[in-house]
Amino acid sequence: MGREKQTASEIIDLPSLPAEQLMAQQQQMSTLTQDISQRFGDGQLYDRIRIVNEARFYMAQSAEAMLEAGKRLIVLKENEAHGEFIEIVQQQLGLNDRTARLMMQATIKYTSPALDSKRQTFAVLGKSKLFELMVEDDDELVALTDGGTVAGLTLDEVDRMSVRELKLALRESRDNATAQGRLLSDKNSKIDELATKLSARKTHVKVPTPDVEGAEIRKEASAFAFEAESILRGKLHAAFETLLQHSEKSAIPHDDFMAGLLGQLQFTLNQLRGEFSIKEAPDGEAMPAWLREEAPLPAAQEEA
Repeated sequence: MGREKQTASEIIDLPSLPAEQLMAQQQQMSTLTQDISQRFGDGQLYDRIRIVNEARFYMAQSAEAMLEAGKRLIVLKENEAHGEFIEIVQQQLGLNDRTARLMMQATIKYTSPALDSKRQTFAVLGKSKLFELMVEDDDELVALTDGGTVAGLTLDEVDRMSVRELKLALRESRDNATAQGRLLSDKNSKIDELATKLSARKTHVKVPTPDVEGAEIRKEASAFAFEAESILRGKLHAAFETLLQHSEKSAIPHDDFMAGLLGQLQFTLNQLRGEFSIKEAPDGEAMPAWLREEAPLPAAQEEA
């Protein structure tokens, strides 16, 4: 019975083999490599850069073909009764309902006026990543192709990630945005409550002086700022410590993710500074000018 041909992965520990056996197995590996090159590489010599570029090209073709197929599905759905459409999708095209729906959604998304000109750029990411990115805003996806980021990730980083890693990063970004939205909602509720209190105080017979009223507003604002700072120095600091420990233990980096979170916070601060024309740092007296004016001296002191 002839000896079965070994695969390259089965040929191990070559230096420890006898010279004759070593030469035989090296010849066998060479033959296997030639077979693979002939069958899958069109007989061309191996060139990593060429192979990677060709793989990216055909991945893009696959995604582009999916979008073109999505166009046809949309036309079918528009012109066929629901039952007929489902039968065509399943029986004639061999697709399940969810896949067909994803293809149509992706086509509508990436052929929209905002993204159609970027379609070739997105196509190199492949079908699965296009599906994952569909939930992002058009403006954010346009910015991604122009050197910006989505969920703190550049286009190159998205390209290098696995689909699972991208899905996890996008989910974490959405969870953080939801948490930030809840925090802003709570702050807005407190501000509304403060405004209501201040409005009610105006109905009192005794109207507070401007300095008392301003001090009260500053006190409330300080409480909001202290609360935000406490979260940053407490909960967020603890979360960053945990991420750092996880990186040291698993060698999985989290720096880009943490940088993205801080970038979101900095963006919010910059928005506040711009909206209210706030200076970079206080450079004047804390006391208003009308309080710093010298009061007239009593008559007795003037005579003296």
